[in-house]
Amino acid sequence: MTAPLFRVDDLHAQPAESPTSSAEDALLRGLNLTVRAGEVHAITGPNGPGTSALGATLMGSNQYKVTSGTIEFKGDDITQWPVDERAKAGMFLAFHDPQVIPGVSVIQFLRQAMSTRTGMDLSVPELRLATTDWIERLGIDPAFADRHLNEGFSPVESANNEIIQMAILKPEVAILDATAAGLDIDVLRIAAQGIRNVRTDQPDMGVVLITHDPQLLSEVTPDHIHILVDGHIAASGGMELATQLEQDGYDAFRLASAVQA
Repeated sequence: MTAPLFRVDDLHAQPAESPTSSAEDALLRGLNLTVRAGEVHAITGPNGPGTSALGATLMGSNQYKVTSGTIEFKGDDITQWPVDERAKAGMFLAFHDPQVIPGVSVIQFLRQAMSTRTGMDLSVPELRLATTDWIERLGIDPAFADRHLNEGFSPVESANNEIIQMAILKPEVAILDATAAGLDIDVLRIAAQGIRNVRTDQPDMGVVLITHDPQLLSEVTPDHIHILVDGHIAASGGMELATQLEQDGYDAFRLASAVQA
């Protein structure tokens, strides 16, 4: 049988600066997740350090250390791979609060990232032509491409910028960190529409969407929903979980997690 596109097995992780590897320090505590080509998995849960750490840990951030368990991409164990190797292999992380990079324009960043990811060394004019379709589809002012990366971006502009990167770089697995609390519904809808548009062009791309907001689930309609409580998956299912969350919130899942512990 073909290996899953992306698999996380019994993953435990904690902040890199933690002096010990004690269970009390762990933010992820036995996380399991299997993503096959073309699937969208939403991971949602109450505000907490586990959801905030999840995307960065999966992408190999040095802010967190894996203490046990494995992360596999297309059958390869990438648990110890650095961020750049994961990105070159076809993984992508979209941030809810991306870093500002003064002096580097959006188009220059895309050119460098695309060269690193695919080996294609397009000129700025060539890449500008390649991005025109996406700029038009997202209703963005073409001048946006020449602005400094994330400098003074509104939440809507930040969301559009991450979507353009995902569309141009064509990752095989996209991890979308939308955990920021209180995101405007317009931003959520833009993010959801962007996911739908990119999936239309790349139907085999796997998506891991991390969010605190149940509203985003109804906009994206993922194939699978997982409830993350206390660093592990407390429940998994389909859109019926989104309905339950709308009705009852996370309290029932907190209780279930406490009973499991």
